Amino acid sequence: MDRYKFLPLLGRILIGAPFLMSGLSKLAAHDATVSFIAAAGLPASPIAYIGAVILEIGGGLLLISGYRVRAVSLALAVFCVVTGAFFHNNFADQNQVIHFFKNVMMAGGLLQIAYFGAGALSLDARFGRAASRVGTPTIS
Repeated sequence: MDRYKFLPLLGRILIGAPFLMSGLSKLAAHDATVSFIAAAGLPASPIAYIGAVILEIGGGLLLISGYRVRAVSLALAVFCVVTGAFFHNNFADQNQVIHFFKNVMMAGGLLQIAYFGAGALSLDARFGRAASRVGTPTIS
């Protein structure tokens, strides 16, 4: 299986890069993003904006680098479900349904990372925090 040890890294990049890009795009569109958050009915939209930017940029970078991925993946999974529920809840609009399920699918992938860990090519592995659950025997 060593020949496939790059797969968790590739998966982290494919899931982490959109978070990073989304956070950076929010930085470039502060007023529009804060207005969008407020229009969704969320309170304290400037604070929510800051939280989203920090979580998306920071979480994306941490996920890609493989540092503290279990906690980061859980936080991003919750973020995906919450943003899907608040921003993609018009199920009469097929596009919004697709976006909602995209968020649900991302949460599912992030939960896989939270359970299985960062993999061999990660900062967690370098620092000895990458105990994998692959092949762990279960006792019934």
